[in-house]
Amino acid sequence: MDLRTSTPPRNLRRHHDFRLLLGGRLVSQLGDQLQSLALPLLVVALTGSSTQAGIVLGLQTVVYLVFGLLAGALVDRWDRRTTMIWSEIGRAALTATVPVAAAAGVLGMPQLYAVAVLNGVLSTLFGAANSSALPNIVTRDDLPRALGAIGAMSNALRIVGASVAGVAYALGRMVPFAFNAASFLVSAVALRAIRADFQQERTSATASPRKLLADIGHGLSWLWRHPVIRTMALLDAGDSLRYGAGYLLIIMLAQQMHANPTQVGIVFTGAGVGALLGSLLAPALTRRFALGKLSITMLWVEALTFPFYALAPTWWLLLVVAFAESVVSPIYNVALDSYRIGVTPDALRGRVTSAIDTLTNGAAAIGTIASGALITLVGAEALTIGLAGWLALLALAATSSKTVRAATAND
Repeated sequence: MDLRTSTPPRNLRRHHDFRLLLGGRLVSQLGDQLQSLALPLLVVALTGSSTQAGIVLGLQTVVYLVFGLLAGALVDRWDRRTTMIWSEIGRAALTATVPVAAAAGVLGMPQLYAVAVLNGVLSTLFGAANSSALPNIVTRDDLPRALGAIGAMSNALRIVGASVAGVAYALGRMVPFAFNAASFLVSAVALRAIRADFQQERTSATASPRKLLADIGHGLSWLWRHPVIRTMALLDAGDSLRYGAGYLLIIMLAQQMHANPTQVGIVFTGAGVGALLGSLLAPALTRRFALGKLSITMLWVEALTFPFYALAPTWWLLLVVAFAESVVSPIYNVALDSYRIGVTPDALRGRVTSAIDTLTNGAAAIGTIASGALITLVGAEALTIGLAGWLALLALAATSSKTVRAATAND
């Protein structure tokens, strides 16, 4: 088994390295949340154009889709700790140029575009290395609890992050950017203090373009030869297509009920609370139920819950639906991620993870782009029912798949 030796689960609150990893991640995530609100507001203030704001926000996703596979191959060759630390330092320096340029009176859109693209490259490298490193910091027995803790803390931060971001921006346009730059440095220091190795021993190799392409192909080939991971990835891509369309769809349904912006925000807060509950339940349920059963259950719960978005007569009932639908996904994700990173060889984790993330993020991006046109074409209610039907098809596919039904954490 390409993992650290299994030992009885330990109290992760006393796990020095995991505390550092989680703490640095949360500080950096808070900085990202502050900046994610401030950036479009800053672009609109500079240009008066919501279109340019959307382009800046979409650049990081575009960069990930273009660069994701290559990033996975690179982090499987490079030292992961060094890659993560320098990615954080690079993001800190790039982000800090925004308040510096603003103070000098020279901040403009070309700089913001460049910062978005370069930050996207570094974020992609960091993400690929980060997801590959976790199994070398905690044991396999601890993986579900570690992933559940990361999900719970991230969802809790997501719930309060929007209000904190609003306060930070109100203090000054550059405050979120300055905080985010500092948060990257805090994360880099935390990573440097972790004692565990981030990867297993491996021989160095020349990263020529031809060899990198061969490495990417090797990772894709390994993924395709493992039916559980392959099938789950395809199902996740289908679910991500619906997820990408759902954000704008829920906003439009709430507006049709004359919900004000605060009430729309509360609906999404309800989804965050549901995700937090799911993350807290995930470790225990992952140990108790097989991966295949969790996958099938999640898809059926989503398929049966989603139509109620169209049937809900008030915004607060939308909140109830959002809460109920959001509970199951974190449970399944913890089970799937624990399985996937447990069976993927250490030397391939970056490539396999990046390939799956590229597939699911690409599907989500397509859903997001298509949702606006589909809402205009058929209406929000009809699109809701259509997406519910799509989820039902995914649930039927999972239920009828012998590979999914037989999938367990011990495969």
